[in-house]
This record gives sequence, structure tokens and C-alpha cells, in this order.
Amino acid sequence: MIRVRFAPSPTGIPHIGNTRTALFNFLFARHNNGKFILRIEDTDRTRFVKEAEKAIHEILEWLGLSWDEKYVQSERINIYKKHADYLLKKGLAYNDKRALRFKMPKTGETFWQDLVGNKRITFKNDTQEDFVILKSDGFPTYNLASVIDDHLMNITYVIRGEEFISSTPKHVQLYKAFSWNQPFFAHLPIILGKDKGKLSKRQGAKSVLDYRNEGFLKEALLNFMSLLGWNPGEDKEQMGLDEMIKLFKLEDINTANPVFDPQKLEWLDGVWIRSIRDLKERLLKFYKDDHKVLKVLNSDKSKVWIDAARSRIKTLKDFRNLINIKKQRKYTKEEKQKAQILLKFLNLKLGDKWEDEKLLFTLKDFSSKEDTTFRKIYFLMTGKEQGIGILELNKIYGKEFFMKNLSDD
Repeated sequence: MIRVRFAPSPTGIPHIGNTRTALFNFLFARHNNGKFILRIEDTDRTRFVKEAEKAIHEILEWLGLSWDEKYVQSERINIYKKHADYLLKKGLAYNDKRALRFKMPKTGETFWQDLVGNKRITFKNDTQEDFVILKSDGFPTYNLASVIDDHLMNITYVIRGEEFISSTPKHVQLYKAFSWNQPFFAHLPIILGKDKGKLSKRQGAKSVLDYRNEGFLKEALLNFMSLLGWNPGEDKEQMGLDEMIKLFKLEDINTANPVFDPQKLEWLDGVWIRSIRDLKERLLKFYKDDHKVLKVLNSDKSKVWIDAARSRIKTLKDFRNLINIKKQRKYTKEEKQKAQILLKFLNLKLGDKWEDEKLLFTLKDFSSKEDTTFRKIYFLMTGKEQGIGILELNKIYGKEFFMKNLSDD
């Protein structure tokens, strides 16, 4: 059976690049009816962040990346010590200032066939230094604990970021030292910022929880992350989790480093907002502490607002600005004059009956006769540069709303 693991270190909240690694492992496991294991690698006690493990759980649970088994390395210290002692007795490790080091071979080569790009990766052994496997505090290093756990947990495929390639020769030699079969390795290309440099927080290297708090949908984030380095073919853009599971194959992972595009994430979130059926429920949950928005969502006009929002907002956070009917700025003298002309025109043509079809025809007539753009008319009638449509506002507020804006000094 295929068994993979997501093994974050709780030294900080995982950013979107780390979470993409979890997603690819999850997709590969589910596609092959295998097991997805969560392993908390918390042996670096000097950098341990208490809130990080909780955040790891929260991210995976919110995204729906459910794990089949869970392990915590700090609960397995005796296992690592036992195996370190084995290496010491075999003469494959030695003490250096109270730390235990593994002896790397100094001749020949260490290599493996990486499944991303199906390429052979080779390191000359004379470039590799002996490395610490057990620290003076009795805790194992990442290299030792990772290899031991991958073996004991029967991990068949190690799917991780390509930043771990430099560690892999150490792992291969540890497998040999223990006379264990090594798993298959697949090193994922690193996500770059738009400047083609290392992805920074400013460019998008934030936590999935940060994006959730900014109003992004989990469907859009999963979809976006999947396309960072994976190409299922057929120019597919929008995919739900079930479809990703059905299509995912390691051989479809690109070797080129993907570029994080914030605009594409926003676009994709807008696509998903237009697709989901429970937009009102999502908005209610997102704005659970915002009484102003809740008043709108629980009003008898909520359906009009939500239908209008569906085609206009890119994130849930945009909804608050959409329902804000305050003017963005005062009218200039010229705009006031134009507003007065429009007010008289509407009163003359419509009277008390502001029916949608007639209102739209009247505004088109005014635009033509006064050589005024619809964008300008919208601003004069609403006090905003953009927002939901005139006809939708008419359904919600009626003519008095427009009359007030047009006559407001």
C-alpha cells in the first residue's frame, strides 16, 4: 500500500508553500487508495512554537485534508536513541563534543532517481561532511528522526520541497547503514514570487489561515495551490478536491519553479464565489461578529444583495465594501450641476414609477442627450465609483436613495 507523510516542524505557522506539500501528498495518497500520515517533527526544542502545532491542525482540518494516522516525534525519543546506539556500536557514528555524528563515506557517489522529472540526482561523497544525528540534549536531529520514522511508518514515497535535496544524500546513506530499503523520492519545485525570487510574505508567502481571514474560500486556495507546479492537462483551471484526487499523478508535476500570482488567486476565488451554492452561509460565518453586515444578510433584501455580490466580489471581505452606501467623496461644482440636471430629467420622465425597464431606458436616453458616460451617471446617483448595479439598488432602496444623492450638497 502507498503511504505518504506530511511532516511539518512546529517552528512557525506553515505558509502556503508548506501547505501545498501537504496537498500533493494528500492527493497522491487518495488517488492511489493509500494512507496520508501527519507527523509533527518537533525535535528542535529551541525553535519550538507552541501555537504552531495547533495551526497545522487547523489548516488541514479547514481545507479538508484529513489524515489517517498521526505521530509526534517528541513522544518517540527512546526509539531514536536506540537506533543511534546501534550506529555507534557498528562504528558508523562517533561522539563529538557530546553530540553523536554519522560517518559519511568519502569515496564514490550517492544517487537516487527523483520522481519529479524522472531524473537521476547524484552527489559525490567527498563533498559530504559527517553530520550530527543526536544532539547534546538527547534529541535527534531532523535527518536521523526523519529516516527512522519513514522506515518504521512504512512510508513508500517521500514527497517534499526541493530545498530538501541537499539532505537526501544523508538520508540515503542512513538507509544503507541500517540495511533498510529507501522510499521513492519526489522533490517539488520551489514556489517563486512574481520577481522570480524567493517567495516573501509581501508576495504571498502567508499562512492559509491568513488567506482565510482575508475572505478567500478553501476551494479556491486548494485549487490555486494544486496548480503551483502541477499540470493535469486539458488546460484545466477550476477543479474541486474530488476532481484533483481523480486526476493527480506525480509524473504531471513540472520541474520548473511555479510563480505565485496573487491576481490569479483573486480571480480564482471570484470564480468559486460564483460557483458555490451556500454563499449566504459563508458570508454569515465570515461576518459573524460584524453587526452591520449581519443586519444586511438577515434582512428581507439579502437575496438581492447576495445575487449582486456573487458576480462582483473577489473575496468574502469585499462584501462589506459592496454594501457600504456612503459617498466616497463630495461632488465637484460641475458634478453638482450635472446631478441637478439628471434629477430633473428623471423626475420628468419617470415621476413616481421607477420601474426597472423604464429607469434603464431613461438613463440611456440621458447618457445620449447629455453626452455623459454610464460610469459618471452611476457616480452621480450613488456617490461611489463602482458597486452593485442601479437596478439592484433600486430594488433594495427605491427612488429616495437616488434622489437624496442627486440633491445632496
